[in-house]
Amino acid sequence: MQFVRRYTVVFLTIIGFLANRFLMDYRIFPPEELPEAIISLPLSKSISNRALILNALAGGHGSLGRVAECDDTDVMLAALDSYFSRQGASSGMELEVSVGAAGTAMRFLTAFFATRSGSVVRLDGTERMRRRPIAPLVDALRACGASIEYLGEEGFPPLRIEGRDLQGGDVTLDGSVSSQFVSALLMVAPVMAGGLVLRLSGDVVSQPYIAMTLNMMAEWGVESSRDCNMISVPHAVYTPIAYHVEADWSAASYWYELQSFSFGTIGLRGLLPSGSMQGDSALMRIYRNFGIVTEPSEEFPGVLDLLADPDLTPRFEADMSAVPDLAQTVAVSCCMLGIPFRITGLKTLKIKETDRLSALRNELMKISFVVEIDDDSIAWEGGRCPVKGDSPIIIDTYDDHRMAMAFAPVAWYVPGIIVRDAGVVSKSYPDYWSHLRAAGFLIEEIAADA
Repeated sequence: MQFVRRYTVVFLTIIGFLANRFLMDYRIFPPEELPEAIISLPLSKSISNRALILNALAGGHGSLGRVAECDDTDVMLAALDSYFSRQGASSGMELEVSVGAAGTAMRFLTAFFATRSGSVVRLDGTERMRRRPIAPLVDALRACGASIEYLGEEGFPPLRIEGRDLQGGDVTLDGSVSSQFVSALLMVAPVMAGGLVLRLSGDVVSQPYIAMTLNMMAEWGVESSRDCNMISVPHAVYTPIAYHVEADWSAASYWYELQSFSFGTIGLRGLLPSGSMQGDSALMRIYRNFGIVTEPSEEFPGVLDLLADPDLTPRFEADMSAVPDLAQTVAVSCCMLGIPFRITGLKTLKIKETDRLSALRNELMKISFVVEIDDDSIAWEGGRCPVKGDSPIIIDTYDDHRMAMAFAPVAWYVPGIIVRDAGVVSKSYPDYWSHLRAAGFLIEEIAADA
């Protein structure tokens, strides 16, 4: 296997993280001058986890070079390494895999292990993961011949999966719940004896992630066809390839947010300004509304400069069903910039690491903003509430990396703001705090619940 990672220590890394992460709260102060930094962004975990599964389905004989270094990718690597290291062990020996809070790993590994004939895997995660639905994916896999048993509440992890040679066929899946269900099925479809015809019902969310999956499958040698919401994947063999993962546009969003507040000098290294598979590259268009122009650096090759323009939109409205991971950052940006907004297409946010809409409402209230939410949207029409005089303002993160990173730049307006459980950023962007320090922010570690 050429996953190019430190398999022997990855479990110790995760255990150490879980033991220490929850003790870290950070008090954040803005730079004394305008922030100035060139940030080397982390690699895309979305692309990395797909590449790891595709490489595994190709027998592990490709070369991935570097993949994202974060919790979500670590658990994927650990799970795949455990499986391949156990091949040849006694038939029926049960492998126990925990994905922690990594939703992508839970969905992708459920499908992967379902196709591993002769394997028996117990797949589990955190308490929050046990409340995140997985029934649509399990039902679809069962329709293809999979043997999957719920070990707890029906429709939720943990799962017991007995790998089989799946037959495939014609399956309907609700595409309005999670694009990860769709991607998980598509990636294993070629190893099914009859291939797969996948029909998506409902309002299909996060379409760019489905396109990413199909494009990456094609790079591994499996061509599919799509007619609206029907995707056909033939029985085929993946071809091992050399693959390089691009930088993460989702991680870039927090620097766009900061730049819209500060108008400093910020460059981002490693992004593809055109031709990226990541839907979150829509940041360039979205943040144009907030005075940020994205241009290739004239001085530093491979860097995108975030340039300030004082021309702000008077109101922001958008359907962000294609890019829901940007919603928290954009909502906080609008509030701090005083721009009334309404963002729709967010029904998937309720089943993420936390109920992100409720979390946003709660934490924005702490800094005086009264936002309205429903099952699909969040809006702010300028309503403010008095903030209690006690200081400092403390932001809870709900075990959600994007809550921590979306609220940290608020320190530009609220010096000394505290972000609880700051280590949660390791889920996708472990270097976030060191990068923020490099931009001039003062970050003090304080005792939890101080």
